[in-house]
Amino acid sequence: MVGDKALANTIDLTLQHGPYVRRNVATVADGKTAIEEWEPHLLLVDIDVEAGRAIQLIDDARARGQIGVIALTRRSDLRGKLDAFARGADDYIGVPFVPDDLVARAHAVIRRTHGTAGKLLPRLRIGDLEIDVLNRKVLAGEHELHLTSLEQALLYLLAANAGTTLTREQILDALWGTDFVIESNVVDRHVRALRAKLQNDWHKPRYIETVSNAGYRFIPVSRAEKN
Repeated sequence: MVGDKALANTIDLTLQHGPYVRRNVATVADGKTAIEEWEPHLLLVDIDVEAGRAIQLIDDARARGQIGVIALTRRSDLRGKLDAFARGADDYIGVPFVPDDLVARAHAVIRRTHGTAGKLLPRLRIGDLEIDVLNRKVLAGEHELHLTSLEQALLYLLAANAGTTLTREQILDALWGTDFVIESNVVDRHVRALRAKLQNDWHKPRYIETVSNAGYRFIPVSRAEKN
């Protein structure tokens, strides 16, 4: 259960590396219903949703039996972690996160809870990009690109929200967190670095488009495929 749509989309894309049917709900009430009626193998719950009331969903998951639980939070204080574990969370991950970390944790929790987690799918295809989470590289056509963890997270964030303009503030929040104070042009610099590796000319964008006075938008297919 994740209230932030951009974050929820990123988690959904990331978990496509496993053979999982995924569902997201944005409210505590809908989360309770999903736990009761759907009985998922794994619950990822943003414990900050609805002023922290979402943490109660851990209790609901534990009451249903074999549901693995990963708590997510943007907070850095120890109290939230202790509370989540005291209620029975199997793992805890801070936001922002890198995609391969979430894949590994989700796979491990499902395996511990259910005995097997299914086959890991290391590669995802998005348009004419192929993302290899195990080796942290991207194939763009015939070019093999090696990304830093931050570049990988930026690519997942943009690709997961393909066609939607993400503001610089949304990108900052998703990749650096709400409490991290950094220079104002950090998003632009990292987008430029990712574009350079993708060999993506901003004048004729194939993957990442600049939306004037707004932010950035991922183009799910190349310009050549559109024409």
